[in-house]
Amino acid sequence: MANAMAAIEPALRAAVDRLPETERAIAGYQFCWWDEHGRPTPGRGGKGLRPALVLSSTAAAGVTAEHAIGAAVSVELVHNFSLLHDDIMDGDVLRRGRPSAWAVYGQKATLLAGDALLVLAMDVLAETSGPRAPSAIRSLCQTLLELAKGQSQDIAFEKRPDVELLECLTMAGRKTASLTRYACSIGPSIAGIDSRTVQHLQDFGYHLGLAFQLMDDLIGIWGNEKRTGKPVGSDLLARKKTLPVVAALASSDGARARLAELYASPAPLTPSDVRAVIGLIERLGGRAWTEAEMRRQLDAALSSLDAANLDPAAADELAEMASMAVRRDH
Repeated sequence: MANAMAAIEPALRAAVDRLPETERAIAGYQFCWWDEHGRPTPGRGGKGLRPALVLSSTAAAGVTAEHAIGAAVSVELVHNFSLLHDDIMDGDVLRRGRPSAWAVYGQKATLLAGDALLVLAMDVLAETSGPRAPSAIRSLCQTLLELAKGQSQDIAFEKRPDVELLECLTMAGRKTASLTRYACSIGPSIAGIDSRTVQHLQDFGYHLGLAFQLMDDLIGIWGNEKRTGKPVGSDLLARKKTLPVVAALASSDGARARLAELYASPAPLTPSDVRAVIGLIERLGGRAWTEAEMRRQLDAALSSLDAANLDPAAADELAEMASMAVRRDH
């Protein structure tokens, strides 16, 4: 994945340089290229999973990966647009081991920077997709609508006491897996690869995205903040209906009532409340279910990859990438 980020970074920086000064400053901070004063920083940026999926899926379909650089840049811009907005909506003050962009630049400026990244993503995709640009842009628009619907559901679930496990999985599919599905298919689609192969790659990306979100939900509760650079426990404080929580609330164990009571209370959760919630989620099987479902989704992703009948070496690279994505250090 580091190789993918190195491959797209010149084009990504060139694209960001086209932004107005304020939006460019915030974008560069988001990508960890510089600090809030514009000084270059050695900090780590994102993992680069999505652009890596674009380049590797394109190569696996038998097309030179360089042809998909523009699509990979576009996907990374969209991903960071969503992160800028998500951090504001979730109130997260940490991102990649340092203050999130809105905590440094303010909510209004950061929202505009996110909007600018989204427009830039469309522009990059349009200018690099050749004759298939209209279909590529339409596909991205459909992905963005799914992403927005998933984010809307995620917010709405915070106020609902009756979220079902299946609808929570559907929400995760929209919020997270829609973009990985797109990332795994856009390069081959632009190259004109047959629709059967593209469909299998879409399925691979979708199941991988769900596995990734399941792992992310586990890290959000049981992760190590120093290792991940992400705030641990913030989802619980916000009473988000993440998958381990919803799985625990689906239990028939009598302890479910106590977890439901803590989640429904209007009072802020204290540190002892959070510890109690974590213990209840584990006791009620939320952690075990999430880990098992993550493995199931990863297996489904790898089965879809096998069905695509790709170049074996390139397919092995995608499979290893998928395994690494859900084997994150936490």
